[in-house]
Amino acid sequence: MKFCKKYQKYMQEQEKKKLPAVGLKKLKKILKKCSRDFQTHNAIDSTQPCPHHCPVCDGTFFPSLLNEMSAVVGCFNERARKLLEIHLASGLGKCFIWFKGKVKGTHVALVQEGRDLVTYALINAIAIRKILKKYDKIHYSKQGQVFKSQAQSMHIEILQSPWLCELMAFHINLRETKVNSSNAPALFEGCSLKFNDDKPSLSCELLDSVQIDIDLTCSICLDTVFDPVSLICGHIFCYMCACSAASVTIVDGLKEAEPKEKCPLCREAGVYEGAVHLEELSILLSRSCREYWGERLRTEKVERVRQAKEHWETQCRTFIGV
Repeated sequence: MKFCKKYQKYMQEQEKKKLPAVGLKKLKKILKKCSRDFQTHNAIDSTQPCPHHCPVCDGTFFPSLLNEMSAVVGCFNERARKLLEIHLASGLGKCFIWFKGKVKGTHVALVQEGRDLVTYALINAIAIRKILKKYDKIHYSKQGQVFKSQAQSMHIEILQSPWLCELMAFHINLRETKVNSSNAPALFEGCSLKFNDDKPSLSCELLDSVQIDIDLTCSICLDTVFDPVSLICGHIFCYMCACSAASVTIVDGLKEAEPKEKCPLCREAGVYEGAVHLEELSILLSRSCREYWGERLRTEKVERVRQAKEHWETQCRTFIGV
């Protein structure tokens, strides 16, 4: 079965969930129209590349794909966030979430929902990759790859989502604590936390030769990320290191960072306000690096107390006008 038909069949099966999708069939029709129109005007040499300002591509194909990619990654992020919120909640909080939401609270149901989300992310990532490859093949160009790079810079590349990293950690946590029963399907095949010269990374082989490797070394302190947080640009740092880079205290938090503050790695501005706290990853690393985690916990506790003390002293002085 060709991928387009396989993709359409998958999305039809997910129709009840009302998930946004990539309109492969529609985009292929746009490509055919563009190819016909261009070859009509260049009948002598049909291997010429599509012009940089093609009215069909710029006006229809890329805007349509951009909107669909945004909808897909937004849906994935929101559903993954809700799933992990249920898993991490406890007591009355979990009961309230179960009552309010539609996801069942059993571990088997959580793992199945996680697997469904992973499948949704992967099949859409493959669909996007294939349609861009088809674009470049038809037009003898590299505009498709350029668009992919632009999408990554706009943070709508689904395989770069921090919530995919969280689902990977969620899978390993369930597997290692053995709370998922034998009836629960695995989220990932070949997903693991690896150490190379004491440097950790999350590694996972996915469908259609797609592989994800996430470096878990903070580029600021050069240690394993502690209390990890992912910035909007996708780079992961220790929470305290990120606060330092954003010129804010731990008390104020990253939400108080100025829009001009940049990521220490890619130098992109405005990446702190929407940062994602990677709690599942934090649990995984705390179990896998117990000695290191305990030592960082002690040193960071001292620093947090110091910053909190300075913060409240400043607030008191401001209040009394000193």
